[in-house]
Amino acid sequence: MRRRLIAGNWKMNASVDSVRTLLRALSEFQDDSKDVVVFPPAPYLALAVELTKQSQIGVGAQTCAAYESGAYTGEVAASMVHDIGARHVLVGHSERRSLFAENDDAVLAKTQQALAVGLTAYVCVGETLAQRQVGDEQAVVAQQLRRLVTELAPADWQHIVIAYEPVWAIGTGETATPAQAQAMHAFIRSQLQQVSAEVAERTPILYGGSVKAANAEELFSQPDIDGGLVGGASLDAQEFLAICRS
Repeated sequence: MRRRLIAGNWKMNASVDSVRTLLRALSEFQDDSKDVVVFPPAPYLALAVELTKQSQIGVGAQTCAAYESGAYTGEVAASMVHDIGARHVLVGHSERRSLFAENDDAVLAKTQQALAVGLTAYVCVGETLAQRQVGDEQAVVAQQLRRLVTELAPADWQHIVIAYEPVWAIGTGETATPAQAQAMHAFIRSQLQQVSAEVAERTPILYGGSVKAANAEELFSQPDIDGGLVGGASLDAQEFLAICRS
């Protein structure tokens, strides 16, 4: 059975004081049936790793470089993320795709860099409102998955999480209905069948798109939704803990 997983993407929001306060509250969470991971901004990764050492909270980076090392000013290598003790990384978040022109080739390269150093890659996929309105949502998501499905080895998938984030529901207050979310999660799982039936069954698929305590339980009750990639609500300790308990 797939484990439940709740991930909090803090985006570009944090300070030393807020990281300490938030992680102090989150570190009290105890539930051996679930995994909880937070993704702070890069300057606070080492602090977050230190503060969560005695808890079950995992820590990850919000992105990594598509390159192993070299003259890439401003980039952070996957090996550096691993070196400071973080074990997870987001790859291909919709904001990286839309604001920083991160394409499917870059997503594959970053995923490969993450896997090479022992990080778990949380690969984000999802369609825009315009794409959904014309019925292209499945074609878009299939395209975003294609390079991963065709070029990664089956063993690599032990360290991959897929996060479905309908772009039209991120930070808008809009949320895909449980039926809409389940339909896409089931479609994603069908695409993973191209790797193997085992990979399709084993790979966690998270829903990300205005997840809140009020809608988490209904979303997470769907058979192919294994948890959530939570944005703004992950910055509120009590709201995030309520989601974790859903």
